[in-house]
Amino acid sequence: MIAPEDAAPLLAVEDLVVDYRLHRKLKLRALKGVSISVGAGECVGLVGESGSGKSTLGKAVLGLAAVASGRISFDGKDITHAKGAERRRLANDIQVVFQDPYGSLDPTMTVGEVLAEPLQVGGTSKAQARSVVAEMLDHVRLPADSVHRYPSEFSGGQRQRIAIARALVRRPRLIVCDEPVSALDLTTQATILDLFIDLQRDTGVSYLFVSHDLGVVRRICHRVSVMYHGEIVESGHTAQVTQDPEHPYTRRLLLAAPVADPARQAERRAAWLGLRDSA
Repeated sequence: MIAPEDAAPLLAVEDLVVDYRLHRKLKLRALKGVSISVGAGECVGLVGESGSGKSTLGKAVLGLAAVASGRISFDGKDITHAKGAERRRLANDIQVVFQDPYGSLDPTMTVGEVLAEPLQVGGTSKAQARSVVAEMLDHVRLPADSVHRYPSEFSGGQRQRIAIARALVRRPRLIVCDEPVSALDLTTQATILDLFIDLQRDTGVSYLFVSHDLGVVRRICHRVSVMYHGEIVESGHTAQVTQDPEHPYTRRLLLAAPVADPARQAERRAAWLGLRDSA
């Protein structure tokens, strides 16, 4: 269930600025005063092309990118500069699913070991960890004997299910999803998106869903913010932003998505070129 719109957000990012140092005297401003919020049980999409800053925002929430100014709050508490023990405690509430399911899984560990590790690090007994792992494998629709197999024995879509299960084992309240389906074929994308939707309905977890694809966020997100050159240029309910966008950049993103009809695709291509040339 999504929290009422007037409820305090679970995650609140306010006027966030992040700089990357390119050289001793040269910095790149990746985020330029970005504000965004995610409510309890809500999925908020963050959309933009490569280099727009969307993944940097996700990294800042996870404590993986240093914040120059601004504020990140989780459940009303300032976590902008959380480090050490405080950041480790936050791992119980904030987890991540990365783009590359194979690169994010240790190939030398069985699936059972991969899923049990974050639990045992947090002090869960081996017996209890085995019970939680079995439950999570069932949640992501993988067979129970997966615990004895290695990530290399699974397909890309199955590996992403394992990564999702690992994010869920601590029963977090928020998952940062960083392009979690972009490395998958279209059919597998659809099944993984359906899984995300089902898991949110069953657990009430919130998602900050980072993607370059408006079609993907249209399927899963309640609200969407569009990023361009480190700034949010348009925000709103998903239906409004993806069907009748106001900003030219959002319209370009929408027109860039291919359609099956050759005539419509030619029209969209011409419209996209017109918007690009007028930018």
